[in-house]
Amino acid sequence: MQLTQKLELFPEYVVTQLLFKDVKNAADLRKSAIAQEISGALINPAMIVDPFQVVVAANKALHVQKVGKMKTRSLYSEIIFNLSPTNNISEAFKKFGLSDGDSAVAVVLVHAAEETRSMDDILAKVDGQQIPVNQISSLTDVAKIKKLYKITPQEEHSGTLLDAVICRMAIKDVL
Repeated sequence: MQLTQKLELFPEYVVTQLLFKDVKNAADLRKSAIAQEISGALINPAMIVDPFQVVVAANKALHVQKVGKMKTRSLYSEIIFNLSPTNNISEAFKKFGLSDGDSAVAVVLVHAAEETRSMDDILAKVDGQQIPVNQISSLTDVAKIKKLYKITPQEEHSGTLLDAVICRMAIKDVL
């Protein structure tokens, strides 16, 4: 159900992703995350094309944390910020963060590879049905993603939607 992957740039760390649908307590979860009672990023899965997109954002977030160049206050808020194609932090939270009315949530945790994280605390807090992370595309809003990332028809013919999204995420600091 959960997906745990080693980070390529930081092999001593792993990213664990969990996915829930039919969530009834999104507002409570969001408040808990703001109060730092949940040590994880709460993401709107409608804006995620593939779990790899989250791994890229987590890798970048951990990198900027290590070099002291974070633009947000925490590693988990940095992950949400890195999913965005723009440098507007509040816009990133509106588009990619969990909203009070959301019925699905992706939970992202970053931890040391040797640390065995108990997911019981997260599972106890989320009032919803856990589903396998590889089913995230069933919750994806492709039209919203294409609009936000400004994906052109030409791009879709030369590569995948995931390729275009990852490129936008990667170059936002360059432009």
